[in-house]
Amino acid sequence: MTMKRFCITLLVLAMGTMSCRKFVEVEQPNQRQFKYTADFQALLNNVSLFEVSASLPMLSSDDINLESNTNLQNLLTGELQNIYTWAVDYYTSDQGDAGWDQLYNQVYVCNQITANVMESANGTDAQKQSIYAEARVQRAVAYLTLVNLYARAYNAANAATDPGLPLLLSPDLFVPLNRASVKQVYDQVILDLTEALPVLPDNPSNSLHPGKAAGYALLARTYLYMQRYSEAADYAARSLSFQHTLLDLKDYADGTKAYPRRLDNPEVILSKKVSKPGYIDLPLSTELMNKLTPEDLRYQLFTRGGNTFQPAFTGRGSYRDKIFLQDNVTAGISVPEMMLIQAEGLARSGKKDEAMALVNELRRKRFLPAQYTALAAATSEEALHLVIDERRRELFGTGLRWFDQRRLSAEPALAETESRVFKGVTYTLVPGDRYVYPIPPKNIELNPELTQNQR
Repeated sequence: MTMKRFCITLLVLAMGTMSCRKFVEVEQPNQRQFKYTADFQALLNNVSLFEVSASLPMLSSDDINLESNTNLQNLLTGELQNIYTWAVDYYTSDQGDAGWDQLYNQVYVCNQITANVMESANGTDAQKQSIYAEARVQRAVAYLTLVNLYARAYNAANAATDPGLPLLLSPDLFVPLNRASVKQVYDQVILDLTEALPVLPDNPSNSLHPGKAAGYALLARTYLYMQRYSEAADYAARSLSFQHTLLDLKDYADGTKAYPRRLDNPEVILSKKVSKPGYIDLPLSTELMNKLTPEDLRYQLFTRGGNTFQPAFTGRGSYRDKIFLQDNVTAGISVPEMMLIQAEGLARSGKKDEAMALVNELRRKRFLPAQYTALAAATSEEALHLVIDERRRELFGTGLRWFDQRRLSAEPALAETESRVFKGVTYTLVPGDRYVYPIPPKNIELNPELTQNQR
């Protein structure tokens, strides 16, 4: 069995008959053929497939730290312990990587859609074009996440030669899995998004489906990870021109008004979630908590004392999954993220006052009026640091911090060295290749052309 089959087993059997001659040219009882335009829309409506994002970055990021909770350390075993301590290897040859499998499963289904929807029956050309465009956006999201987990951070000088990912653009299961370069993967992400954008709706039916705000937002995030900050800011501004509503957290401070669930939340531009494994209920790091004050409504609403979790721990933990009344965390693209991407680009281009205006516009919705104080920066460098700190306060507990650590590790003035004490041993993460996840050995054994990352 090849990795192509291994990583997409959930839907291969369901869709394997699409290109085959139908038996006696009629639909057989209990046999569902994917031939109608509506069938391909139904695939994109599969929430359990397309709303899933990577969960492991929450464990490897500096948002959490178990140092003061030795009892909790014993709960992390096997690959979770390896991920938490940034080990050379995460998995053994008999283990799979659910994150890799889920994201490549999304790629496979998107490829089935793009290869077949334009020839489907009982749909208008406009409907087919819309489905085709959405599939390309979802494929771009998957590849952007994959390349930021399993390849080096984008570096313009080396991106054309740094190994990226197998770049699969058709549903063919029997193609070599040689790794395309990091640049090739990013180029494909940008191509998918820019060609899909003209077809995306201004107002999608809900945040499960991308509209123009999501298309521009994904380009903003892509250019942010490429460290092309001016372009990132420009696309963030374009996204905000379509969707810019912020929740005012003071409306929820006394608990009389329920915090909106994901699909009702006007801040969510494209909904993605992290399914809740046990390690989400872990202590937030002291470094992170020192950036939040008790007056900050994000502290009050999105964190709780460790005694409210099971098992209990010292410190405070993220309450984001519970405030949504469900056991998962929103990790998709949001209005606050776009505001902060735009602010970072402005700060880096010397427009400190404009950057701080965006930061303060956000912060006014995160404090009671009597407790709000505007932030000010004397220099663009100071503004940049304030923007990055605000990203930590606004986006903690979503896994996005890991991707910030990766890109910032390339800048000596912003790179940080992280240390963790785990079961009496100190582990240190320095800027470099440990910001790259290893490719599961099982997949390499099945496909020797799929080379391992150097760590």
